[in-house]
Amino acid sequence: MTIVQQVNRRRFLTATGVTAAAALAAGATQVDWGRLMSAAQENPLDPDAGVLVVVTLYGGNDGLNTVVPAGDPAYQNARSELAYRPEEVLDLGEGLGLNPGMKGFKGLWDSGRLAVLRGVGYPKPDHSHFRSMAIWQTASPETSVPTGWLGRWLDATGDDPLRAVSVDPVLPPLLAGERTAAASLPVGGLKLPEGALGKAFQDLGAPQPGEGFWQARAARSVTDLHRAVQTLGKPGENGKKAKGELAAQLDVVAGLIEAGVPTRAYSVSLGGFDTHADERGTQQRLLTELDGALTPFAQRLAKSDRGKQATVLVYSEFGRRVTANASQGTDHGTAGPMFVLGPRVKGGFHGAEPSLTDLDNGDLKLTTDFRDVYATVLEDVLGIDAGKVLTGHSGRMDGLFA
Repeated sequence: MTIVQQVNRRRFLTATGVTAAAALAAGATQVDWGRLMSAAQENPLDPDAGVLVVVTLYGGNDGLNTVVPAGDPAYQNARSELAYRPEEVLDLGEGLGLNPGMKGFKGLWDSGRLAVLRGVGYPKPDHSHFRSMAIWQTASPETSVPTGWLGRWLDATGDDPLRAVSVDPVLPPLLAGERTAAASLPVGGLKLPEGALGKAFQDLGAPQPGEGFWQARAARSVTDLHRAVQTLGKPGENGKKAKGELAAQLDVVAGLIEAGVPTRAYSVSLGGFDTHADERGTQQRLLTELDGALTPFAQRLAKSDRGKQATVLVYSEFGRRVTANASQGTDHGTAGPMFVLGPRVKGGFHGAEPSLTDLDNGDLKLTTDFRDVYATVLEDVLGIDAGKVLTGHSGRMDGLFA
């Protein structure tokens, strides 16, 4: 993560009103692999329980160059050199195509496991990164609130922080509730002794006849540590295999899901989408990284029973303006596409495509309220009445799950 990303993330956390200190006060805790592996043994996740993985794209991803209306003359006229031609995109039908860096997503689309939610935003949009991200993470467009939407889900369903785990560099406000906050897990792997010392250390975990409860518990913790290394890898191994920070985060999440850790919601992130200049190359590189992380993650989870219960939600705080700026980039906009993927998802388009000519002061008009999406995953993935989390909002997006 660059210094700029760190500073911007810090500013965002402060601007939301859900600061790191507030999250800690709500009960946030950093956990290690051993604790999670012990939890998987003592309180394994119900194999039929839905799991939600939230992917945040920080910076405001340009939706029009992600799900591209390449055949629309208004798009070509508004973007000149920045526009993709119809033959460059990965055709989805209805005049739309995926960015050419998203070949894995195209495979998920073809197999019916990728849903493209169109025109997603909120009323009276705000072009500030920090205010808009606060709105998305708290699910409160009208007023500032000190809790995240998944934090309120935690409050409503118990007090165990292991039910939600952040694998982000910073605990995001979306996971901070009034009484409970998610656990935070660093993506560094685990280092244990090797050679003869390592063998002796591992032998300590072997059960012994006649040992007491606490002796047995201590011994099992050693076994848990070794199991964690086998599942999650040594320091650096995940990153080398995964080719990027997001992929390393998702590699950890996949291991935890497969191990049966009792976590129902995970948070991961990728930054750098604030493309005011020379957008095309930068965004395509980032979308290629997103594709290269999420595609093998989805393919891996589809091979296990626990993994088949996982659903991935991908969003950014806003889209970009329709017309390119003078620097061949785009400025802060409003509505954009979301992605939902997984074996339980009903693939295809959901929601109406926004018009490129009927604009709101140069911005796209929303056609789908993001809270409808949240309500749907709360009820259909996490199994809770959305009204307990999204106060005052009753809409949902039917037909998103098969």
